[in-house]
Amino acid sequence: TIPCWNLYIYRGPEIPRGTDKPLSPDSTRVRSGVVEMGLGTLLVFCLLLRTVSPLRGVHETTSSSCSSKLLAAEVHHHRQHLNSSGLHLPLHHVRSPCSPVSTPDLSPSDILRHDALRAEALDTRLSSAPEKKKKKTTRSSSSLTSPESLNVPLKPGNSLGVGNYVSSIGLGTPAKDYAMVVDTGSSLTWVQCSPCRVSCHPQVGAVFDPSASTTYRQVPCSTPECQGLESATLNPSSCSRTKVCIYEASYGDSSFSIGYLSKDTLSLSGSPAISAFVYGCGQDNEGLFGRTAGLIGLARNKLSMLSQLAPKYGYAFSYCLPSTSGAGYLSLGGSYGSKTFSFTPMLTSSMDATLYFLGFAGMSVGQKPLAVSAAAYKSLPTIIDSGTVITRLPAQVYAALSQAVVGALAKHPRAPAYSILDTCFKGSYEKLPVPVVTMVFAGGAQLRLSPHNVFYDVTESVTCLAFARAGSVAIIGNRQQQTFTVAYDVASSKIGFAAGGCG
Repeated sequence: TIPCWNLYIYRGPEIPRGTDKPLSPDSTRVRSGVVEMGLGTLLVFCLLLRTVSPLRGVHETTSSSCSSKLLAAEVHHHRQHLNSSGLHLPLHHVRSPCSPVSTPDLSPSDILRHDALRAEALDTRLSSAPEKKKKKTTRSSSSLTSPESLNVPLKPGNSLGVGNYVSSIGLGTPAKDYAMVVDTGSSLTWVQCSPCRVSCHPQVGAVFDPSASTTYRQVPCSTPECQGLESATLNPSSCSRTKVCIYEASYGDSSFSIGYLSKDTLSLSGSPAISAFVYGCGQDNEGLFGRTAGLIGLARNKLSMLSQLAPKYGYAFSYCLPSTSGAGYLSLGGSYGSKTFSFTPMLTSSMDATLYFLGFAGMSVGQKPLAVSAAAYKSLPTIIDSGTVITRLPAQVYAALSQAVVGALAKHPRAPAYSILDTCFKGSYEKLPVPVVTMVFAGGAQLRLSPHNVFYDVTESVTCLAFARAGSVAIIGNRQQQTFTVAYDVASSKIGFAAGGCG
């Protein structure tokens, strides 16, 4: 075993043998958001890593029967939405009683604050404004990086937020299960790996141990997978002294994962294992990941899980995002017919070819179209995203929606604005005569929203319209997607919606 203080990574030209310089013996310093780890601190980390046992969640109270019974009931009731040729995985909201992970008891204001970070990160990621493109985050130094690359800036990806959905995958040989965040806005799948040379956030269950898997392999720097990392993570790859590829995945809320690009056997839902699955084996994982083991990337990129499974199962997936009291599912692969789904074209934008764009065409409240022009809906690019909670609308569209909802509920007392939500009423949405709100997309596909999709109870006595003004991109958030089956047929470039997919 190589001591962790001997592991450096360099960026750029070959460093002649014998000239590697150790990290500064200074103590750990925090300056301008960059954490610089000195030799003394690194030695402490090494000693800790030799003595601590694998991290385990302290709230492992969810029984396996909870998940399986709920999923079985949903699949039996909504079988028409599931294709027979795909892989079907249980999907839970992180705060569901049946979630395989536990999360802090966050207030609605915390949830909305993190949601604002994600929306802002998407704005930055897609904006063409030069001043926005200059906004960057920085990663901490670690035993994985060389002294020459301590202050390398990272472009911010999406904030992971706290409105996420989780599923489980099996990894390694023999396979072990890990609870993972599911994200359509990210490409690279990664999982925390022992020995966690710098940092691992607490997770439910043991951290993945590469040495315990007979099929684990590290990916060399010379491979196409390593060379394609920048398109997947928005950050360039690095290289270790032993020519192992290093990935750096960063997110808009300053969360990040850094580690070795790797290959291993992937197991999903009892189906035949997939060999040589490419993913990140994280050695420095810090930020808002709940107690999950990592992240499943479902964006349109050759390194995403979707693309890697496509040759065997088809270039498509679907999900039903449940409420916090229900159970949903994630289906990978298969095909989707027009008898069940209403489809809209899946668009591609030069701003980011990995995200899922679609044409926003109209909205109505109580069967009455909003009083805005057709051009207002097209004034911003529109994406659909599993990780954003609150839908962001073009300013003119949002103003018309707010006005129409206020008019429909004119007899009910208003409440002050709450965080990013400014159209609020006293009471719960369950006690209000919420009008039907319909979102229309190019080609005629519709989302006919229930009161739960339209409003969000922020306190026991206040509910707010679950929409907000967009920045530079309109976003169809997960509050509006809940209980619908959403199909992403990438092979046919279309996105489909079907009501009543889950609870």
